[in-house]
Amino acid sequence: MTFDKPRAAVTVAGFCAFLDLYAPQVVMPQLAEAFHVSEAVAASTVGISTLAVAISAPLVGLLTDKMKRKPVLLAAVLALVVPTIMLVLSSSLEQILVWRFFQGIFLPAIFSSTVAYISEEWPAAEASGVTGYYIAGSALGGFSGRFVTALMTDQFGWKSGSLALTAVTLLCALLIWKWLPAGGERKASQPQPVSALEGLKQHLTDPSLIATYAIGFSVLFSMVATFTYVNFHLAQPPFSMSVSALGMIFLVYLIGAFVTPVSGTLIRRIGRRGTILLALSTSATGLLATLSPSLPLIIAGLAMFVTGVFVAQTSATGFVGQRAKVARTTAVGIYVCCYYIGGSAGAEIPGLTVWNAAGWPGCVALVIAVLAGACSLAWWAWRPQDKPALCPAE
Repeated sequence: MTFDKPRAAVTVAGFCAFLDLYAPQVVMPQLAEAFHVSEAVAASTVGISTLAVAISAPLVGLLTDKMKRKPVLLAAVLALVVPTIMLVLSSSLEQILVWRFFQGIFLPAIFSSTVAYISEEWPAAEASGVTGYYIAGSALGGFSGRFVTALMTDQFGWKSGSLALTAVTLLCALLIWKWLPAGGERKASQPQPVSALEGLKQHLTDPSLIATYAIGFSVLFSMVATFTYVNFHLAQPPFSMSVSALGMIFLVYLIGAFVTPVSGTLIRRIGRRGTILLALSTSATGLLATLSPSLPLIIAGLAMFVTGVFVAQTSATGFVGQRAKVARTTAVGIYVCCYYIGGSAGAEIPGLTVWNAAGWPGCVALVIAVLAGACSLAWWAWRPQDKPALCPAE
């Protein structure tokens, strides 16, 4: 089999997009101790970035919808280097929060450009599978950011992780530049462009898209809430895990990364609705397993959870790309906005509500309730009668 550079570039884009975003999760107990703040305040180092993504995503979609995808993608990756290196020079939590905010500002251009590129440059029958490569890359990036940060923290302190991630981000930019074809030529079969505001109006009045945006909110809420507060859970007795050991927990992301590329096949066989219902049910089952006092069972449960979430994200992202016939970057931008509002909520709400009262079991109950809501929305919005017209990849 020959090396497929375009698919590899899409995978690298997903990797880069999530490399920095969640890196502080694994050192939040150390941040809380170093700056004498609560767990909820330490969690804001993640929440501030996801909030910035949510704020900038719709604007990025509106501004870049008529631009070529590759230049926007490369510019965003290179811009991401600046706040990442500035984290190394930060001396207070306030400064960290400022630069984490700017990291989040640049990320939507990576997400939106990549998803729109996939929808425009691959046939509909292949787009779901290629989206799976993008989500797999995001899984690898999410793991790598946490893992590298954990290893560097144990040896050189938490700031050294940002220095290492800066170098990796620059390498990602080089690989995308070399491997991703220019693309960007509007095919004759595609509708003519509409104005940004007209595209925005169409997307915000489509009930199926609105429901999918809410599903995106639920997916990242669940992911961030789980992997933020499980760190605090496992850092406490009886587990009392070290920073590097907590970093190893994120190896479960690799399982999701291997499974996600085949989600396109699953979507074609049982449809998007069946796929996401199966995926979210798997995630809920995995969460229940984390209530066990057995660490191996907790890790197995997290692996089930993350695999289901990644497959669900592939299904939802692909649906947006196929449903939006015009102004795709704007449609993806709205999805990304809702997705990361969910991430910000997932970082903060458990700490402000269930964590102090009920600890990890309370967080599990909250996340399962959110997953159940996402299942209900998918059951209603992704009706089988819509499939032939809207989801040809299925």
